[in-house]
Amino acid sequence: MKFEDKIIYQIYPKSFNDSNGDGVGDLQGIIDKIPYLKQLNIDMIWFNPFFISPQNDNGYDISDYYHIDSRFGTMADFEELVSRLKAIGIEVMLDMVFNHTSTEHDWFQKALNGDSKYLDYYYVRDPKPDGSPPTNWQSKFGGSAWEPFGETGKYYLHLYDPTQADLDWHNPAVREEMSKVVNFWRGKGVKGFRFDVINVIGKDVQLIDAPENRDGKFLYTDKKIVHQYLRELNQTSFGQDPDAVTVGEMSSTSIENCVEYTLAERNELSMVFTFHHLKVDYKHGNKWSTTPFNFMNLKTILNDWQLGMTAGHGWNALFWNNHDQPRALNRFGDPIHYREKSSEMLATTIHLLRGTPFIYMGEEIGMSNPQYEKLSDYNDVETKNAYAELLENGNSPAEALTIIQAKSRDNSRTPMQWNQSKYAGFSTQTPWLMPTNQAIVNVENELANGEIFNYYQGLIRLRKTHPIISMGDYAPLLLNNTRVFAYQRILKNQRLIVLNNFYGKETIVSLPEFNGTVSTIINNYPINTALTTSVTLAPYQSVAFLVN
Repeated sequence: MKFEDKIIYQIYPKSFNDSNGDGVGDLQGIIDKIPYLKQLNIDMIWFNPFFISPQNDNGYDISDYYHIDSRFGTMADFEELVSRLKAIGIEVMLDMVFNHTSTEHDWFQKALNGDSKYLDYYYVRDPKPDGSPPTNWQSKFGGSAWEPFGETGKYYLHLYDPTQADLDWHNPAVREEMSKVVNFWRGKGVKGFRFDVINVIGKDVQLIDAPENRDGKFLYTDKKIVHQYLRELNQTSFGQDPDAVTVGEMSSTSIENCVEYTLAERNELSMVFTFHHLKVDYKHGNKWSTTPFNFMNLKTILNDWQLGMTAGHGWNALFWNNHDQPRALNRFGDPIHYREKSSEMLATTIHLLRGTPFIYMGEEIGMSNPQYEKLSDYNDVETKNAYAELLENGNSPAEALTIIQAKSRDNSRTPMQWNQSKYAGFSTQTPWLMPTNQAIVNVENELANGEIFNYYQGLIRLRKTHPIISMGDYAPLLLNNTRVFAYQRILKNQRLIVLNNFYGKETIVSLPEFNGTVSTIINNYPINTALTTSVTLAPYQSVAFLVN
């Protein structure tokens, strides 16, 4: 099966299922839930990192790429997981965090001890003449992107947390190490690789200040040399597997670059994650704010990327949710009044676009953000830093809490809700993060009485039975409509017309006339909706018509 045809499910291992009662999800817990994964009928699972890590950034601060962190299990557990999944036709995708390592990694510790070989693995620089950091770059988690390098008087670069030291990819030895890591896991039967913030690995040799009043991201993002690095990694590792599936997480990227990253003949990556569509509820570009999402901006961004990637023959990973994002249901739907219908509408919107859909654990049962009431309920380092900055910037504690309740990464990291028990069936002990609404939303209830899981199954079946979904081109419809995101997929003489009402009110849309035999292939309402020049859509209705 080609990557264009696949449905990929994301599991955050720490929060999926706890088999040993320590409050943290683990590999045996995932193995216990294989029947559930089989029932959903997905093709591949992307696992967030479970390598050895001090967990300052929940596993994205890796101190050993080759071993399983004991809190998640053993290598034998992993090998069993791969084997059991493969037996039911599900492949494994691992998360490769190659921009940085933990400062506890042996490489960094050797560099601190003066080993010249490993000093060249990182960006270690002298301060400016006045003793200040080498550049004015800011960390994406807040504060300076530079930290004192032990007692040496020098600084090391960390675009993220101070315990995440950026690797210097100009060094061929670093690139060789990264290739070795991929090949090790290929040897364990891994067929997919997701590369974390991979488009920021191409910093210049000489690092300079960002201009005053300008974000410094352009100085280290999407540099041309990233393409060279990816082609080399492809050739020396995963590119040797004809059925490998790769996805790059691209920070602040462009359509032009993403076409290049994913164009088949360039031999870089299969697809890319981009995030522009998830910033339409940022006030003046600031994530840590509360404002309703801008629907017309959302439409424009999705449309522009679909048109641009189609024209350039690039390929998108399609998603609303992941471990770094608040639940889409809270952002773009209505978890209170239309939980089922808005969940299904969001799923339809993404799954029928051109690209490979990703499902983040829990969205297939309509999970939403937790209802936390105090800062101590949160675990995420970015959230805690943001709360402190919000207070420094003049927000009251209540205002700061309201903002992090909306935007914290922990919103998506709460345990998978298997049943309505105290700990949601995730664990027998207090979990590392608490669930809050499992009495309403849980797998047990959903499979017995719900409709969202069945709807996801239906969308997955459609991709496997209608080539137009995986292979068709994209064309816009009703771009000026302020309530409905509509589009067409086109393959030879066949058209797929998709209508998605993003609001909790009935709306009427006017369509051109489509000639041919029409069939409704999915509708999240049990009503007959015909494809005519005037279509009435119920609140959060999604409907798709196939025209032959």
